[in-house]
Amino acid sequence: MRPYPGFRPLLRVLTLSLLLAPALLSSTKAQQVSQKSAEKPGDKAATPAEPQNPAQIELFETRYRFEANGDSRKEVHTRVHINNELGVQQFARLNFDYNRAFQSIEIPLVHITHPSGGTADILPSAITDNPNPAVVNAPAYQDVRVKTVRILGLEPGDFLEYRIITTTTHQPLAPDFWLDHSFDRSGIVSQEIFELDFPASRQIQMRLAADTPPTSSEKSGSGDSQRAIYKWEINQANLRDKKRSPSPTDTEPDIVVTTFLSWSQLSARLRQRLSTGFTTAFWAESLERIGADQEPVPVRQLYDFVSRRISTIDLPLDFALPFRSADVVFSSGYGRPEEKVELLHVLDLQNSPKFASFCLYSSSKSPETQLPRPSLFSGMLLVLRGSAKTVYLDPGFEVAPFGMIRPDIRGKKALMLDGCKTDDSTCWTAISPDLPFPSVQRVNLDASLDLDGKLTAKVHYSMRGDNELVLRLAFHQSPKEKWKDLAQLLSISDGFRGQVTSVTASDPYATREPFTVDYEITQPKFVDWSKKPVRIPALLPQLGLPDPPAKPAPGAATAPIELGTPLEVETKMTLHLPPGTTATAPTGTSVQRDYATYSSQYAAPIQYSHKGLTVTAFRHINFLLRQVPAERAADYNAFLRAVLSDQAQDFTLERESGPAAVPKPAASEASASPKP
Repeated sequence: MRPYPGFRPLLRVLTLSLLLAPALLSSTKAQQVSQKSAEKPGDKAATPAEPQNPAQIELFETRYRFEANGDSRKEVHTRVHINNELGVQQFARLNFDYNRAFQSIEIPLVHITHPSGGTADILPSAITDNPNPAVVNAPAYQDVRVKTVRILGLEPGDFLEYRIITTTTHQPLAPDFWLDHSFDRSGIVSQEIFELDFPASRQIQMRLAADTPPTSSEKSGSGDSQRAIYKWEINQANLRDKKRSPSPTDTEPDIVVTTFLSWSQLSARLRQRLSTGFTTAFWAESLERIGADQEPVPVRQLYDFVSRRISTIDLPLDFALPFRSADVVFSSGYGRPEEKVELLHVLDLQNSPKFASFCLYSSSKSPETQLPRPSLFSGMLLVLRGSAKTVYLDPGFEVAPFGMIRPDIRGKKALMLDGCKTDDSTCWTAISPDLPFPSVQRVNLDASLDLDGKLTAKVHYSMRGDNELVLRLAFHQSPKEKWKDLAQLLSISDGFRGQVTSVTASDPYATREPFTVDYEITQPKFVDWSKKPVRIPALLPQLGLPDPPAKPAPGAATAPIELGTPLEVETKMTLHLPPGTTATAPTGTSVQRDYATYSSQYAAPIQYSHKGLTVTAFRHINFLLRQVPAERAADYNAFLRAVLSDQAQDFTLERESGPAAVPKPAASEASASPKP
């Protein structure tokens, strides 16, 4: 999910929270049918934790051979030098995903060479074959497997060498095939060899990156048996120094091969894979289980049932997997995200026939400009077109509010699987960039500061919008005993360095209302009263605004400033001070623009209560437009400076031994808690 410019600190914690609760947002691009690129361990080791890579892949060799009927053979040969203990951990297990229905995996070589010259071969008993963890409780998908090799006895300094052969026969989309491949540019791989061998008789579209042309290309044989062979030999030392030339299709892989000649052809083939059949008794059974008390059943009620009551099997989009009929998915109680879209379509069609269709989305900027292939897409949506508006539904997200979809695909192009004719221009639709409701985030903090300088606070979050979706997902997927960890990350992102003592959250399934999180936090020695005076910031999350545009290269146009989906953020603090304390508040401000508004108010009343003096702070920002034109960069910079300057202001606190008096002007800086 892209950073949401309206509330950047919160997005940092959302990213961290998903490390505790694996998200549905990530999906692996298929290279060929359902096979993922698990054979490339460099993907996992691509970010070195220290100057020396934990493991250096000295040779990464891949050879593909496709047949005219769509069968294929993939052979991967890898030689790795293990540099340290982290490298040992990374290569202690090798995992290879495959589909047992039409694929098989052989592991003819797993060999270790020690620095002393000794060698060891991995025994067959170290190889296991189990269902993918995502399908353990889904009997219909036991063919989705993971073959694992345990590398025993591996130590720093060792060389690990292995060879993997994957054979595909009678795959469901045959005779068509496709392939995506990108060369490693991180420095993990020293030398990479890639070979592509396919029948010359097949009509194939190919697109290659300009900076990685084939080292050689040739044709062998004759007649129907003639084959085209392309080979790349990549030296990483040279590749890392190259800057990829801008691509009109943004981040398209280095090598793309497909037998699909048009988007209309691909759309028709994929549409054939969908199943919208159901039995006669299906609708009556559905009404009973859904608990519908009227007909037609509101589509929102159908959506809530499918998204919540049908468990999501978290597998990447894969049209090579069987699509079970709607009644089978319904009765089993589980389904892949695309099967849940199918089920919702059948329910809605049977309930109240209207124009509904399927579309495939991609996180790519311009998928319509790329070569047609299934691996480009990461999910499927149901599109309901009404007289007033078009609604996009994704029941695969069990906790997504009705009509809310991922932010990284809103505003993008999607491939239609219905109504796509011979003209490719009819195959694409633009997904609405809007949310089904206004995006609002509110943070309230009620805190107390005692005579020992200890801070105790109760923090309340209420969210509607993109951050709401990720928080719902994080709390939904995390057990309650982990909620405190999520709240701790949330507090750290907002600048609090204390310890979270308790946390509660609203029901992630209650999607008709904003999602709320409440936690309590304590921080000893928040202030040192011996300092005269004490300065503290307003205890509020910093409102993250997009950075000003960088200076463009000579001759290049300045890009507009992206503000993202319109968003209103409101933060409020109430701080109770110990008796005998006086306070001086900073001066609030107000900045008005057509693209955003900002205002702040700070107050430190002199009146005393049984809790002592109370100071308050309030900040409000409202992003009204999605972007600021490039020619208004100077105006935006002025707006940004005004907001940052206001957020940098402090409260001044003083304590005196006698009766409290009006505070004097601050004379020196004092130690306080870190600013958010």
